[in-house]
Amino acid sequence: MKMIENKTYDELAVGDAASLTRTLSEKDIRLFAALTGDMNPVHVDKAYARDSQFHKIIAHGMWGGSLISAVLGTELPGPGTIYLGQDLRFKAPIGAGDTVTTTVRVAEKKDRNRLTLDCTCTGADGTVLIEGQAHVIAPTTKVRRERARRASVELHGGGARLDAIIDQAAEVAGRLGPVKLGVVHPVDGPSLSGALDAAAKGLVEPVLIGPAAKIREAARALDRSLDGCALVDTEHSHAAADRAVAMARAGEVAALMKGKLHTDELLGAVVRRDGGLRTERRISHVFVMDVPSYERPLLVSDAAINIRPDLDALKDIVANTIDVAHALGTERPKVALLSAVETVDAKLDSTLYASALCKMADRGQITGAELDGPLAFDNAVSEQAAAIKGIRSGVAGHADALIVPDLISGNILAKQLDYLSGAVGAGIVMGARVPIALTSRADEALERVGSAALAVLLHAQALGRGAATVATPQGDLR
Repeated sequence: MKMIENKTYDELAVGDAASLTRTLSEKDIRLFAALTGDMNPVHVDKAYARDSQFHKIIAHGMWGGSLISAVLGTELPGPGTIYLGQDLRFKAPIGAGDTVTTTVRVAEKKDRNRLTLDCTCTGADGTVLIEGQAHVIAPTTKVRRERARRASVELHGGGARLDAIIDQAAEVAGRLGPVKLGVVHPVDGPSLSGALDAAAKGLVEPVLIGPAAKIREAARALDRSLDGCALVDTEHSHAAADRAVAMARAGEVAALMKGKLHTDELLGAVVRRDGGLRTERRISHVFVMDVPSYERPLLVSDAAINIRPDLDALKDIVANTIDVAHALGTERPKVALLSAVETVDAKLDSTLYASALCKMADRGQITGAELDGPLAFDNAVSEQAAAIKGIRSGVAGHADALIVPDLISGNILAKQLDYLSGAVGAGIVMGARVPIALTSRADEALERVGSAALAVLLHAQALGRGAATVATPQGDLR
């Protein structure tokens, strides 16, 4: 058992010293910035640091100062020390990856239990990084107790994984050219700015389909230029949906994106038997959720289109979800088939469907993924929960994708992850001739650009030229 013990004022002598060694990580820098609110790009922006005189991410000087406080409070004098002040000089930068040894040494004992201590922080090569003095009141009561375990803190920048997906799509579009994206009825600020932001990142060439006057009015309200965007004038939202689908059928656009119109308006045109975008697959929606507390992007389907899918529909929903996972670079995704329990129960259709889907995967009717189910939500995402219940599975506790039994449960799950768990998510409709970025009126810019990024990756996948398999361009992606 590791103990922590102080030295009282009476036990201390001039010259007594203690040291602590820490290696600074980028995570430490981000945590310190989050706690202090110091977002100086010299400290937290890799690109800025590379282009500056420092050549690497630099810690705030007070991070080193906080190490001095740690030595004073835990080593010498130790617990019970009251920090009165300091006089420090920051002589050299501290960067990510640097190992810093912090030493405090008693320089002077004063009246009323006060001490002055010489303090230094040195690098691995002996370079003095920080030096100065600290002034404290030393403890007078002896303390000896078990040393608390150092806390582990996990940081997750909001949308970091969605940003990575956008970067992945930008790399594909950079090699193969931006995708022509038909944006259907973008007559308000959010839907128009989402398309323009995606274009600014080089992902797409927007083709704005809708009432031209209203689209231009929305652009003026945003103070955004429509330069580089094609504008296809239609009378109203229904006409915009019909025109967008016709353009997709003709190959004039490679993907679609929902603007300010009802989902059923757009999808009604998509699924029309004559002139729609039907394929042999049932269309379904896939959320790609960036959940801060989860270790990887989490796919959720179907939470937007199929209300109460039967076994045939679920088979297509699973296949569509696997395609999205492949486009993101997950070669063999782990797909959890959700229900309320982890055992087959004849009274719960969802458990029967889950077991049938697993057997379909065993027989090669569903390929490209590892399936397991029925699984309750906790068993799907928590290794501990799966272990407690004795579930032995490659999927349980590590799911890449969650297949929900119906739209209601899926919608509740996705919104719970969004509003209570701090998740952000992109959405895509699969099973049509082209990918369809399906955004919500409440979506923020990152989520709209993320949805466009999914369309780019899926279009590249359909051409057999995704990021994971192609090194050089082969023709024009557009």
